[in-house]
Amino acid sequence: MTADQPAADGETDGDPLRRLQTDHGAVHDAAGRVSHYGRPERTHLAVRNGVGVHDSGEGVVVVTGEDRHEFVDDTVTTPVPYEDGTGRYALLLDPQGRVETEMYVFDASASDRLLLLVSRDQAAALADDWASKVFIRDVEVRDATDDLCTFGVHGPNATEKVASVFDAVPPEEPLTFVRTATRDAGATLIVGEALAGEESYHVVCAREDAAAVFETLLTSGLNAVPFGEVTWETLTLEAGTPLFETELAETLPNVAGLQSGFDLDKGCYVGQEVVSRVANRGRPSRRLVGLRPETVPEAGADVMADGEVIGEVTRAARTPTLDMPAAFAHVPYELNRSDLTVKTAEGSVPAERTTLPFVAGSAQSARVPTYDD
Repeated sequence: MTADQPAADGETDGDPLRRLQTDHGAVHDAAGRVSHYGRPERTHLAVRNGVGVHDSGEGVVVVTGEDRHEFVDDTVTTPVPYEDGTGRYALLLDPQGRVETEMYVFDASASDRLLLLVSRDQAAALADDWASKVFIRDVEVRDATDDLCTFGVHGPNATEKVASVFDAVPPEEPLTFVRTATRDAGATLIVGEALAGEESYHVVCAREDAAAVFETLLTSGLNAVPFGEVTWETLTLEAGTPLFETELAETLPNVAGLQSGFDLDKGCYVGQEVVSRVANRGRPSRRLVGLRPETVPEAGADVMADGEVIGEVTRAARTPTLDMPAAFAHVPYELNRSDLTVKTAEGSVPAERTTLPFVAGSAQSARVPTYDD
């Protein structure tokens, strides 16, 4: 199967969720993720004006044992939650203080475990690495990605949507959760951090129930549209949300504007030497900004001032809500001018620096970059 091609019938037979997505018009990429369901720009606007369901496809790592809190707390940048039904956003840093992994850590003490949502591509490696570094602690780490499935529900009507299909009142505080059920399956409902600039929820369910939960989220109660990675990228771009793959990986947290709530003297893999996080304590050399270029540049395109290259584009697209190009870029921290240019296939074009987010939705993303100016 090539990139962005519908799966052949035989490729969906063993996976009810994939078969259901294909029935709804899903086009899968080479990695097996839903790229889009056709007309992603129109779907984007439907999410902005109502509610959509995203097969977010996160990896899931489960940590159990009496020492589970201390083990994870020693490893990530954020103090882990100790109260059942609560969660935290956390980073895992390399010895130079750069982001290796981002994750959500949830306390599920009623089930005697911590539940970690991470990039699907990193779950197995993270679980194997941590399992090899337990030493004498009472900790077990396993990759549970094949057992559990995660969906995102986003849009100004997201709360109304989840309230219409689950039997529990949705919690209010971000990264808190309740155990609940639809008519057909149990699930965990987590309040999200509005990364698309709209009300948001994570839904975690057993893999065997994923197709039933997905269909319920789309068709029961308030209707919702399914959307894929193309729409997720434009929604988060408009919302001013940096993504791991394009803005965060191998970047210092303070360069990405991720400082609040982190203890940057911790957050390194267990067993590695924890080095000084000096680079994350002071003023960074670069910052992440929003640009409005005249045409859409490629990722990695040069950003220039007075003909001199000063930075690079990390992600860009024509945003459906604005119907105009928008981009993220890394530029020098002290840069105080807005009249920049970027290189495109058509040559250098003007690119005005602007504040983030590009679009104000029903909620503000918790990941909009912030700096101590």
